[in-house]
Amino acid sequence: MRALLSALTLCLLATTSHAEVGKRFAPEKRITVDRVTGRTLTLLTSGAVGDAKIYQTHPSWAQDGTHIVFRSSERAGSPQIFAVNEITGDIVQLTDGSGVDIGSINVARLTNTVYYLRRDGETLTLKVIDLTALLADSAAGKLKPEGYEKVIGTLPAGFINAGGFTLDADEKSAYFGFDQKKAPPRPQGGPVPQVPGGILAMDLATGKTREVIKSDFRMGHVQANPLKPGEILYCWETGGDAPQRMWIVNADGTGNREVFKEASDDWVTHEQFADADHVIFNLMGHTPKLSVRPTGLMVVNLRNGTVENLGQVPFTSKGRSFWHNGVAYDGSYAAADDFNGDLYLIDRKTGARTLLSTGHWMKPDHLHPSFSADNTRLLVQSGLLTDGKKLSLIVVSIK
Repeated sequence: MRALLSALTLCLLATTSHAEVGKRFAPEKRITVDRVTGRTLTLLTSGAVGDAKIYQTHPSWAQDGTHIVFRSSERAGSPQIFAVNEITGDIVQLTDGSGVDIGSINVARLTNTVYYLRRDGETLTLKVIDLTALLADSAAGKLKPEGYEKVIGTLPAGFINAGGFTLDADEKSAYFGFDQKKAPPRPQGGPVPQVPGGILAMDLATGKTREVIKSDFRMGHVQANPLKPGEILYCWETGGDAPQRMWIVNADGTGNREVFKEASDDWVTHEQFADADHVIFNLMGHTPKLSVRPTGLMVVNLRNGTVENLGQVPFTSKGRSFWHNGVAYDGSYAAADDFNGDLYLIDRKTGARTLLSTGHWMKPDHLHPSFSADNTRLLVQSGLLTDGKKLSLIVVSIK
């Protein structure tokens, strides 16, 4: 009898943890135009609940080209992952239950899948969701109790996740940033506490893990080269101006080196791969001291160290400067937001800068622009609809 009760309890828990997977939400999509630029804006979520996009270093569009994967702590009453159909506006819940880590979600480029971490007590597990099956069954109203996700592997006992995780270009490995010891709480408005960090690799076929590298500083923004397997970009995370922000290492731990060696008065932030051989980042110009020297949206060549400056917005008394960036891997365009919540498109061939959209309030967060795979649209998160109180997802046409 005790064994039967235990089995029933486990069955009930399994059913409960998947109860809302595949749940559909009524479309919130509507079309409007930017009041300043006249550019078409597709509002995918209403802002009634806080929805946030995936960080710009990682893909947002699924491989099917139609669904955008996003995260929300409010829509389902707990942190969960969702997908919105860009054409119909239909929203589908992809995860349910406790322990879902929405801070670092990886949408695969080669398959129609989503990788994420789930914590159960002290255990941290990497899982993958079959988007094709889940979205099809959700649309047909024939959802299975479970079976849309599987376990890839479990991270070592005592693993302290820090800096996010990333998929290699061939999607055979995942790389995880970690802290070597528990860091003290970050003081409100203060710098990120410094503890030694590192990168761990996991084989996605076997789930086996290995250490790539250890660092003397806090690891941040871990991201694999999306076009060249075996190369990992990471940063010294301080929450402000690091002495040397950008670093790169091979997946076997060799070749660790600085990217764009900084001068003492450089403020580097928000780096990401621009293509297989380049990294784009912001050399900040948001203070009076920084505004009198060359700053802007920069592209550094990883192979020969040459640097290209894509320009900067004019400095104002409000401290205006480019802040975050997005990039088209074919070398056609870059995008950037600024401290006023405006979104710009930069033609990398001509240097022409176009103001796409304005007034995206950044009170709880920032725009974090990301290009669609075909480089015709940008996804941003915005407080435009709620006076900055809650974020919504907006697609901006660039054609």
